[in-house]
Parts: sequence; structure tokens; C-alpha cells
Amino acid sequence: MTEAYDLVVIGAGSGGVRAARMASSHGARVAIIEEYRVGGTCVIRGCVPKKLFVYASRFSEVFDIAGSFGWSVDASFDWATLLANKNKEIDRLENAYVSTLEKWDVEIIRDRGVIEGPNAVRLKNADRVLEAKHILVATGGHPFKPAIQGADLAITSNEAFHLETLPDSILIEGGGYIAVEFAGIFAGLGVKTTLAYRGDRILRGFDDDMRVGLEEGMRSRGINFIYNACTERLEQADKGIRAIFSDGQDHRYGAVMYATGRVPNTMGLGLENAGVQLTPRGAVAVDKFSATNVASIHAVGDVTDRVALTPIAIREGAAFVETIFNSNPTAVDHSLIPTAVFSEPELGVLGLTEAQAAMVCDIDVYVARFRPMMNTLSDKPERMVLKLITEKGGGKVLGCHILGPGAGEMIQLVAIPMAMGANKADFDRAVAVHPTAAEELVTFKAPNYTYTNGEKDL
Repeated sequence: MTEAYDLVVIGAGSGGVRAARMASSHGARVAIIEEYRVGGTCVIRGCVPKKLFVYASRFSEVFDIAGSFGWSVDASFDWATLLANKNKEIDRLENAYVSTLEKWDVEIIRDRGVIEGPNAVRLKNADRVLEAKHILVATGGHPFKPAIQGADLAITSNEAFHLETLPDSILIEGGGYIAVEFAGIFAGLGVKTTLAYRGDRILRGFDDDMRVGLEEGMRSRGINFIYNACTERLEQADKGIRAIFSDGQDHRYGAVMYATGRVPNTMGLGLENAGVQLTPRGAVAVDKFSATNVASIHAVGDVTDRVALTPIAIREGAAFVETIFNSNPTAVDHSLIPTAVFSEPELGVLGLTEAQAAMVCDIDVYVARFRPMMNTLSDKPERMVLKLITEKGGGKVLGCHILGPGAGEMIQLVAIPMAMGANKADFDRAVAVHPTAAEELVTFKAPNYTYTNGEKDL
């Protein structure tokens, strides 16, 4: 049996759902195919459950300083309760996604879609072939595991959301935002946590002050670091897993988690049947309009390996619909994207790092370091760091980097003036809200130091 649609979307994650809903609003007949759960990585086993776990992990730190405010706290943590409440919230969100699609008359098909040609998608488990004027691939990605002996003993972020019990200790391998976020989560929940990374410092590509400050904050929370090494093999051990490292170290952990990147979900999709080109990393190759080399097939989100962020997938899905179903060619600007890392302490970053900006033009660098007000009644020494990078002489703001409580919320608001091309004087005109940490961004008087011709001025 063959059925005809204007659009068939493969993958009901953030990008696919947005595209399906919007295309239907333009009068298109739309079907969306999903083999797991509606909502995709972010909703089901990514951003949303992770943030809930982050909230849970931060209570222990609040309890630590509660005494300085006169509170006596006798608290205990129950993993099963957190897990059950998390699952309840994810079910609610999935139902909301489903309701939205149904409201817009999008047909939801619970199956695996395999492309059979430029305009045909076969449902693997049902005897149906969907004829599609347009096909949108929005299948996202999955966690990468290294091909080493015993890798099957380890978990990834997928399984971390469903552990029946918390381990007594955990090794997390990786140095990116997923690794540091889960290190903070497990440490905050009382798990002895070690982070191993093949490089010499976490968060490669971030501003150096943020990298150093975050590591210091993580160490102060009891997280151990193993640098310039990675696991060569894993073995089952008594009450845990034995990890043998490339530098000769050998340790036992209650669990091992790989946070070593993600891989686009392109295997088994039948892309070769339509002649769709892939990148060397196995992602769907697309142009700025998310078009593949096959006119009827587009792709958005993590499967394209451009920017693996939920808001970007949503924008790409919307831009695809504008281009194809509203005769309004629209490309997503990937040049200025705010990012939050929900580590402990938290990070919010936007624009160029100090090193990057110094290679572009002469710059001024403004830096503030201070104890968050919540810590001032306690003996907790940790400091916030706020950095603003501008063109020399108070010119255009090129980068903003924040380490500390509320950094993610702050950077979202900073993204507005920076997207408008704000300069230092625009920030100076803003009246400070006192007492807040964010007021530092609008009260910088003079740069702490400058760069000329790529060199730091003495």
C-alpha cells in the first residue's frame, strides 16, 4: 500500500516536530515517523532530564551553607524518588508534544522509516510505503563509545537517566559539556567521581579563564581528574569495573560512563538508496538551507553535525518550512550562539574567547572576580568570574563569558544586545540592578588589560 504526503519527517525530536507542525499549518499533509518516543534526545534523555538531575545535585551544596544563614538541616537523598518524578515529568512532556502534533493534524507513525528513493519512505515494521513530495531527516545522534575491550560494561548519558541504583563511585571519560555536567550531577548526589580526559584541560574551545575556574570549582567539590590519558580496556571486577588507562593507571569504579561525543544517526536510514551524500563524519551533508544534494530531501538538527543544540534544531526546522512551504528562503545564522553548561559552577558563554578575539582585532578585556553573595556568610571561598571582551577603545562587544550561579540565565539576556551589535557604551548605558552578580557586566570602568596586534599589552 502506498500513501502520498507533502512531507514525511523521519524523527520526532525538536527539529522534526517543529517542522512537521509548521508545514501542516501551511496546508501540507504531513506524517512524522518515530521509532522510540516523541520528543527526541532533548526531552526524553538529554537537556530536560539532565537539568532536573542538576537541580537535585545542587541541594547538597545549599545544605552545606544553610548553617551560615541560621538553618539546621538534616537531609537524606533518595535516588528512586528522583527517578520516578523525572519519569513522570518526561511522560507529561511527551504527551504535550503528541497533543501538539495531533492538534495540527500531523500523522504520528510509531515505526522505523527507511528511505527507498528520493520520494519514498518504507515503514520497516508495517506493510506501508509513504510517497513524499519532500522528506526531512531529523533523526538526531547517539552517544559514542570507543571500540575498546569491555566497552559494553560502560554506560552513556542514555543509560545514566535510568540507573536502578547510584554507584558508590564513577569514572566519566570525556572533557566536553556532557562530561562535566554529569560529573557535577554524580558528585552532588554523593558519588565519588573521577573525570578522565585525553587532553590537558576540560572544555576545549572555551575561554581559558572559564576552563581554569570550572576545574577549580569541580576539584573543590571533590571531583578527581585524570588528564592526558584514556581507558584502554574495561574489565568486570568485584562489585564494579576495573579501568586500565593508556598511561598505565589501573582503578576500580562502581560504574564507568563515556561522554566522548555523539554520532549522527544515519546508519540504516537508506540514505544511499536516494544517493544522499554524507560528510566524512557520517553526517548528512547539507547547505545553508538544510538541503542535501537530492532536491526532495532535507535534514536538520544533530544528524547534520553542524551545531548540536536543541534551539538550533528548532530554528533549522522552522527555516526549512519557510523555505519549502512558504516560498521564503531562510537560512539559520550559526555565527552567534549563546551556550550554557550546567556544570557546578555553571557556565554561560557567547561570542569569541579572549584568544580568538585577539587574533581578529585589537581588544579590551574586562574581568571581575568576586565571591557570590550567597557564600559571603560562609567560609566557602569560590569566586564568580565575569569577562567582557570588546574591540579596543570601547567598541563592539565580541564575547561574554560567565562562570558562577545563574550564568545560563544571564547569558541568554546578554545574547539580545550582542545580537543587535552592541558596543561597550550600550552596556554602560544600562542601569545596574543591585545587588546582583549581573550588574558587573554594566559597571566595568576600564579594561583590566588589552591586546594589540595579537599580543597582550604589558
